[in-house]
Amino acid sequence: MKLSWFSIVRLGLIQMSLGAIVVLTTSTLNRLMVVEMALPAILPGFLVALHYGIQITRPNWGFLSDMGGNRTKWIIGGMAALALGGLAATVGTVLIAGQFALGLAVSILAYALIGLGVGASGTSLLALLATATEPRRRAAAATITWLMMIFGIALTATIVGKMLDPYSPALLLKIVAVVVGAAFLLTCLAIWGIERRVVAEPRDEAAVPFMTGLREIWGERDARHFTIFVFLSMVAYFMQELILEPYAGLVFAFTPGESTALSGAQNGGVFMGMLTVGIAATGLKIGSLRFWVTFGCLASAVALGIIALLGQTGAGAPLSQAVMFLGFSNGIFAVAAIGSMMQLAGQGRTGREGTRMGLWGAAQAIAAGFGGLFGAGAVDAARLFIGSDGTAYGIVFLFEAALFLIAAAVALRVISGKPRVERPLTQGEFSCATM
Repeated sequence: MKLSWFSIVRLGLIQMSLGAIVVLTTSTLNRLMVVEMALPAILPGFLVALHYGIQITRPNWGFLSDMGGNRTKWIIGGMAALALGGLAATVGTVLIAGQFALGLAVSILAYALIGLGVGASGTSLLALLATATEPRRRAAAATITWLMMIFGIALTATIVGKMLDPYSPALLLKIVAVVVGAAFLLTCLAIWGIERRVVAEPRDEAAVPFMTGLREIWGERDARHFTIFVFLSMVAYFMQELILEPYAGLVFAFTPGESTALSGAQNGGVFMGMLTVGIAATGLKIGSLRFWVTFGCLASAVALGIIALLGQTGAGAPLSQAVMFLGFSNGIFAVAAIGSMMQLAGQGRTGREGTRMGLWGAAQAIAAGFGGLFGAGAVDAARLFIGSDGTAYGIVFLFEAALFLIAAAVALRVISGKPRVERPLTQGEFSCATM
């Protein structure tokens, strides 16, 4: 027996819960450290980079869930670790204001726990989807769970943004406790009984050692060049993650609630961008994957240029609209890039689809951590030498736009303009399309 559409949507609720917790730690807590506490942006940048870096352990969690024959316990256990990490990160942020060393120590442990929780729960969830979904439904299942995650991020950011004003540490702790508790409870209800009703397909063991297979894939020109594209585009994609909300607070006088709601507007734009490509490319057959990837990169560059220019006008500028346009452009790029990964994974040496997707997933994780940390560090350096916050942030946004332009040029050389041929997806393909 395979997963029904209803069961797939239930599993999507877990992905939505995961996104709801993570957005609090990467956006709300980040903004509070930089604006309300006047800490260097490199500090939250380091913490978020730590959470991404630890997610390199995803293959280990997938292996454990494969060998154990019980993915449910890893999904629930991982979500418990993520919920505890999210609450601990909030406590650490509050402590930093009065007891810096203690607060920082708590925050480091918390973000490490967040990375482990995301890796264990997210990887095991996607492995269950990959092995228990009919091949003809796998692409749709991946899209459903991805969109539900984005919806969870946007909804949480919007609601928390409205509830957080006027800001106080006690209110912050109360809100985060409710969010993480609800996310854990929803996960337990969503996964309960599903795995017992489905029969997972057996997986073939690798015929060669991991490092040997990885060297073989790296020797393929298209796989190697696409890895470069993934790294460049993901660095550009994540550079704004830690600096956008502080930018809104310092330059446009946004309150903590308003800047958190800004993240909701951005992710709402991402959601709409993904739907646009899904309807246009899949339903209406408009444009190839190469067209949509390139268009998304170029539109993202334009949006970043607008956001940089708005910094010269200050309060009253239409920042929210520009950020929503950035999210819309990012959504177009992201979903088309995922489709391109699926297309390219089947090219080259056969039986190595998972290795290719794992290589690109590793590039994505490294780029996410490096991009956020580099963006935060670049802002700190620019503010040190430039008197205007708007100009300092604008320079970093323009650099990010330049990376998107370079990524668009690489995409034109690497991604085929031919329509994608549908085929079953491997577990590795799902693993790359995660946080």
